[in-house]
Amino acid sequence: MDIKTFKELIDALNEAGTADIYSFVQKNEAEFLEISVEEFRRRVKNILNTMKEAVSNGLKTNELSKSGLSGENTALVKEAIEALKLDGARFSTLSPVQKKVIIYTLSVIEENARMGKIAACPTAGSCGIVPGVLIALGEELSLPNEKLVDALILAGIIGEIVSSKMALAGAVAGCQAECGVAAAMAAGAVCFILGGRNEDILNACALSLKNILGLTCDPVSGLVEVPCVKRNVFMAFNALVAAELSLFGVKSKIPLDDVVDAMKETGELMAVSLKESSEAGLAKTKTGIEIEKFLKEKFTR
Repeated sequence: MDIKTFKELIDALNEAGTADIYSFVQKNEAEFLEISVEEFRRRVKNILNTMKEAVSNGLKTNELSKSGLSGENTALVKEAIEALKLDGARFSTLSPVQKKVIIYTLSVIEENARMGKIAACPTAGSCGIVPGVLIALGEELSLPNEKLVDALILAGIIGEIVSSKMALAGAVAGCQAECGVAAAMAAGAVCFILGGRNEDILNACALSLKNILGLTCDPVSGLVEVPCVKRNVFMAFNALVAAELSLFGVKSKIPLDDVVDAMKETGELMAVSLKESSEAGLAKTKTGIEIEKFLKEKFTR
């Protein structure tokens, strides 16, 4: 679609007399691709199924990635959460859906680190956020697949509009352009699932993005593992909080289009050393350098 801003999206919705963003998007995308709406939804459902498969595969193993830097956290957290049920003295602040969000988000991003099959949403480095949130929420609310397809279509247009202004790549604008945008996509989808209006949905996205402006991309040894794996989980919670705040009536003083412009500007001002080059930040801490040296020796023997 030739829509470059969120204001243009809302104006187009009003002109078309369509209430739901996903309904408008699926109709226009189907026309652009010269396929039926049913076929378009089938393709999105295939993406949803890939996400579910990644969750399932990630839950079945604690195999480490080739580097050994990640892969064990899903099983670790899953076992710890299961133990909570047997320990009446141990209090947890987490709700059932939050527990699932943690486990499912980890399972997908660790599956990515093992080079397993995932759906980049919007990128491989942020692939755990949208599926982790949507699939956990879908299970807890017993949502049909069709509702999750609606939410995924909505999440997609959020990412697409942001990408019309800037590349969704850590090498271009830091992790704010990857995990940050994924969190905004998830926030909008959650808000939609919980009954938010279009205004609430875009507000949730704005609240989510404002929280992560300036987030660097500083992967240790250039691998999408440290801090990427755990960062996915934190950004999944960012999405949940943003959606809830929006539904509670909290408004972003800065509209979403302006927030995206600020994110783009922030990315342009960010040093190249903090944009996926592994030349600064966590990658060049004492421990980060030791890990890089160890891995170089490991893979050059």
